[in-house]
Amino acid sequence: MNKKAILLVSLLTLCGLLLLAACNKKENTEQSANTPQPAAAPAATPIDPATVATINGTVKFDGAAPKPAKIDMSQDPACKGANESENIVVDNGDLANVFVYVKDGLGNRTFDVPSAAVTLDQQGCKYHPHVLGVMAGQNIEIKNDDQTTHNIHPTPKDNREWNESQPPSTPAIEKSFAREEIMLPVKCNQHPWMKMYINVVKSPFYAVTDKSGKYEIKGLPPGDYTIAFVQEKLGEQDQKVTVGPKETKTVDQSFKPVAE
Repeated sequence: MNKKAILLVSLLTLCGLLLLAACNKKENTEQSANTPQPAAAPAATPIDPATVATINGTVKFDGAAPKPAKIDMSQDPACKGANESENIVVDNGDLANVFVYVKDGLGNRTFDVPSAAVTLDQQGCKYHPHVLGVMAGQNIEIKNDDQTTHNIHPTPKDNREWNESQPPSTPAIEKSFAREEIMLPVKCNQHPWMKMYINVVKSPFYAVTDKSGKYEIKGLPPGDYTIAFVQEKLGEQDQKVTVGPKETKTVDQSFKPVAE
């Protein structure tokens, strides 16, 4: 083959490669355009800080306070602490560990998920706190301050179930829950008396009553709302409330004993 023929073949080959590359690029571009992309998280709905309202109050137990059940922790010598259940905690009629949140009235508002994690500790072979609130997608930092191994085991209805061992002196475990779920039970497979509840909500407007039965929800836009009060054994009580700009409204609630 002479030099001219060789040059012609080379040019034809180069043109073919360039044409093939151009076709592949076009095809890849079309595929990228047609491939569904992950939806970006919606921007948080703005709230005018000059108009926000506050709801606070006290939750009472209307009746004779039940005597806490004794807990036998003797199966594990490393377990110490108050050996009493936390199913219903009453002090002078004040009811602790009630989860209070805005159940309805926020419409289609969206809210930024906090970047800071909330802490769930294991100490004295008990969970601290006993009732926890968190936004969907927010990290929960789970610590083990005991000199024994725990198995953290949430048993949700609407979220993913998991069970993870945590030996003493190991780093914290970080988990999150994607879907809203109220009173999601958490237990320890190693210590059957260890139980607590995580409440996963879509907004930052929630609280847990303290030992004096008090709660406070701040930063709420003016509007009409349903406030839910949820207790692990006593069920749920709802109240309608309207708050105006800069208003602070007291909303108290009481629970009656329920038949076992």
